[in-house]
Amino acid sequence: MKLYSGPLSLFGRKVEIALAEKGLAFERVVVPFNQMVGYNPKHPDVLAANPKAQVPVLVDGELTLYDSTLILEYLDEAYPQPPLYPATPVERARCRQHELFADEVLFGALRQLFHRNGERLPQAELEQAEGEARTAEAQLARYFVNIDAALGQKPYLCGTFSVADIGMFLMVHYVRRLDGPSFAALPALAAWYERVAVRPVFATQLTEIADWDRKLSLPLQRL
Repeated sequence: MKLYSGPLSLFGRKVEIALAEKGLAFERVVVPFNQMVGYNPKHPDVLAANPKAQVPVLVDGELTLYDSTLILEYLDEAYPQPPLYPATPVERARCRQHELFADEVLFGALRQLFHRNGERLPQAELEQAEGEARTAEAQLARYFVNIDAALGQKPYLCGTFSVADIGMFLMVHYVRRLDGPSFAALPALAAWYERVAVRPVFATQLTEIADWDRKLSLPLQRL
């Protein structure tokens, strides 16, 4: 099995975590990346496999897949133990909805913070970017309240550990990484973050992300 991923790719890391949580051996191909030009030049195998020209791309025998959600669903069907989705249709649907919220709603606001460790911006551009970031931070703070409420007294978003926790954790971690709003005053969210962070697979990933940050990322720029 081979996975094309990126050093700071949220969605590549999502698949790496799922593979490791399932104990599946895989070869990782880290595609070129830096903060000035992003994922460029594009890896030729990624270009050939994914019309969106993005990682992650998974190759398992004769099967080649792109899109992290599709890959995780495939992995859980092809390699069902340990499961990363709940047992019942209703709970699986709720789990998928949490993952969708992380990937498409939370990520949409998070993207407005990406300039903070990217290419140095002129003052006028930085002021505009930070204005948009402050709007996004207000959204993220509201989303954190919603996640806290969804957790309630549960240890994980779907009761037991699932893909919902993988996707949501990475988004929440990157908000912290880019100096976004705090969730320290939200007890369920804060406890869940610490609970997930100490899982061995996640602890390894957090160390790797921090290492790549030291190699690739520029100091955070804010007004």
